[in-house]
Amino acid sequence: MLIKGKKILVMGIGITGLSAIRMLVDHNNEIMVYDEKPSEDIREILLLNGLDQVEIMDSESKFLLQEIDFVVKSPGIPPNHHMIQFAEDQEVPVISDIELAFNIGIHGTVIGITGTNGKTTSTMLAGEILKKAGKQTHLAGNMGTGVLQVVEEVGDEDFTVLELSSFQLEHTFLFKPDVALITNITEDHLDWHGSFENYMASKFKIYENQNADNYLILNWDDIHLRKLQGKVRPKLVWFSTSEELEEGVFLRDDSLIYRMAGDEERVLDIDDIRIPGRHNVENICGVVGIMKTLKIDNETIRDAVRNFRGVEHRIEFVREIKGISYYNDSKGTNVESTIKAVQAMEGQIVLIAGGYDKGADYSELMDSLAIKARALVLTGETSEKMRKSALEKGISNIYMVSGMEEAVQMASSVGHAGDAVLLSPACASWDMYRNFEERGKHFKRIVVEMTE
Repeated sequence: MLIKGKKILVMGIGITGLSAIRMLVDHNNEIMVYDEKPSEDIREILLLNGLDQVEIMDSESKFLLQEIDFVVKSPGIPPNHHMIQFAEDQEVPVISDIELAFNIGIHGTVIGITGTNGKTTSTMLAGEILKKAGKQTHLAGNMGTGVLQVVEEVGDEDFTVLELSSFQLEHTFLFKPDVALITNITEDHLDWHGSFENYMASKFKIYENQNADNYLILNWDDIHLRKLQGKVRPKLVWFSTSEELEEGVFLRDDSLIYRMAGDEERVLDIDDIRIPGRHNVENICGVVGIMKTLKIDNETIRDAVRNFRGVEHRIEFVREIKGISYYNDSKGTNVESTIKAVQAMEGQIVLIAGGYDKGADYSELMDSLAIKARALVLTGETSEKMRKSALEKGISNIYMVSGMEEAVQMASSVGHAGDAVLLSPACASWDMYRNFEERGKHFKRIVVEMTE
């Protein structure tokens, strides 16, 4: 696609939308923007960003979509949005920022990372290893920096590591990373995709255009991913934390082993890993799979892993107060992610959970909590649904609260010395906060204020 002299609608005026507008304006395109904010707020945002030449489209003037060459959609806008559906009815292409960046052209080596859980940790660690190896590295995607903010900075010898959500991959058509990693697939965002099958199909678009010169790193322990054996074009590299593989990355006697084409090497030891939880061993195995395809040496991988302390809002230690440890896992926005956080904790926990309902089933989470939870503190839109699920599993020490301040206060009062108070909501934040980062920062601020 030649992105020059086109009529383009950008939907959403957040980080993704603004970076798309800036890039497209620079290529002499005629830009319109749609957002559900009041038009005066949209105009103010455009003025503050020096984009006053951009026109605003509202839902009343959506007939103008018939004159649009294509739509660039921000990730959070669902595919059943009336403007998206109208555009598709008019056969106007709808693409994500990832697809736009690929059409414009991303130089160098592109690494795409997706999955239900572990995306951010894997992306950050991959970036740290590549930087340690002396590579010029750019991190972007679903982690705060839009890909369109960095695409024009990327050189031919550079590496770009993209964290990719199902929302972004849904509207890709030509996107093709050189190396792709799928960490795992479990139920999530069913409210957005409509079904688990649709959600999984969006994730699988990461390798749809890959060929035999590309690499796909997959989790052998995930039954949905294992079914891809023999069904994909790129070279497959498997990883496992439960089985010794004939080829791929696996564990043996507390060491991480890479075996390929009959050759075997010890990459690192479990003791080299500083971030808690078995799930993080799994994340590191996937990243090692990436690095071996890129010919990064084991010493560099090992040194980077030893110095990696994880990411903010993911099982992040905050403070210890009166013998109780407080952990911020606000990035635990689905059931599987929270289960892994619970399993990573030693001893009894007081779990703070609840938030926006994405249509999840909480019974498996309650099975884990029945063993490890001293108490369950619930808040937000899903609190009653989670309470019923807990009661069905025999959990009775449940406290219903109205917000984060009350939740932390309650958790502190029912916790014992040696316990962990864990914020891991198993839900999105959108009923009470703009995003999980805002929720996590609020939790941390409350905990820190307790010590003062």
